[in-house]
Amino acid sequence: MKNQQILRLTQKYVANTYARFPIALVQGKGARVWDADGKEYIDFVAGIAVNGLGHNHPAIVRAIQRQAQTLIHVSNLYHIGPQSELARDLCRHSFANRVFFCNSGAEANEAAFKLARRYGAEHLGGKYEILSALNSFHGRTLATLTATGQEKVRRGFDPLPPGFRLVPYNDLRAVDRAIGEKTVAILVEPIQGEGGVVLPAEGYLEGLRELCNTKGILLIFDEVQVGMGRTGKLFAYEHFGVEPDIMTLAKALGGGLPVGAMLAKDYVADSFVPGTHASTFGGNPLVCSVGLAVLNTLLKKGVLRNCVKMGKILFEGLQSLKGRFRFIREIRGKGLILGMEVERDGGKIVAECLQEGLLITCAGNNNVLRFLPPLTIGRRDIDRGLTILEKVLSHQ
Repeated sequence: MKNQQILRLTQKYVANTYARFPIALVQGKGARVWDADGKEYIDFVAGIAVNGLGHNHPAIVRAIQRQAQTLIHVSNLYHIGPQSELARDLCRHSFANRVFFCNSGAEANEAAFKLARRYGAEHLGGKYEILSALNSFHGRTLATLTATGQEKVRRGFDPLPPGFRLVPYNDLRAVDRAIGEKTVAILVEPIQGEGGVVLPAEGYLEGLRELCNTKGILLIFDEVQVGMGRTGKLFAYEHFGVEPDIMTLAKALGGGLPVGAMLAKDYVADSFVPGTHASTFGGNPLVCSVGLAVLNTLLKKGVLRNCVKMGKILFEGLQSLKGRFRFIREIRGKGLILGMEVERDGGKIVAECLQEGLLITCAGNNNVLRFLPPLTIGRRDIDRGLTILEKVLSHQ
């Protein structure tokens, strides 16, 4: 089918929950994708940070083929080999001792909320409230959108579940003042992705850890977007020398397959016992085999080194454009999650880039161009993307 045929089917039969661009992508290789009419694009979206190893990576293809020929799914009523291996390796290379598997970032955050509340009920006299940050994004379920600090996500879904309060990001004093007698945890993204690629101020994450230690409450890091190599390290928290009590992952963990994970230290994870939480599809053999392939590829270090190297090249290229176009306010980010804040309609720039063969997204208040290319991208595709972006910006 061609683009228009697919678009007509989508418009007629698929729920209208996305403002989709007028193309249908049907093939990918590395950092490039093709639509149903054969047009090629440089992909600086990577499935919104999902395709960390790029499209059609051989290790992922092999893992899918091998596992699909053996066993795709069984219930968590039984032990699952690839799941236990992936849990082991995630724990070995992080702060955590235990892993709960699910299907998405929102579900991972839901699991984190439940675990924190269960821990509060058992160890902290029934504390249940979670503090999260303004400008944050944690998901689209009722609980995760309540924790999300963006009114555009929350609007129209009242009454929202109780037990969440929002405080400014990068403001330790505000967090300290907000901690009350019912507060069980602080939830934060080490780098705010959907909020506009906002980095933590110096000492902010360290300060949150100190506050949690002093108050005897939990620290939860949402690394759904910035984990699994996106910043040039396996996990973003490694840049700051701060360990959380709970961390959530998804997106790039499955290389394109739906898998989420909640990681926790033993003293917290012990509050989950049989019957307290579950997921029918979570951690099935297929997705965990792919998760193992993704993690093993990242642990070989070449991908992370490439992320740092290409991230520097892309950052410098964007800085060069900032020097030329006065409506560019700031370039920020780490590794291959970068943002360009502009005094223009970001949506218009994104649409024009698509016409020229470059896929990017908007974040923040539609004023931050976000760049999330595969961690495996090469210099040629970076340069091509920058050339297209420069052409589009020159028309603004």
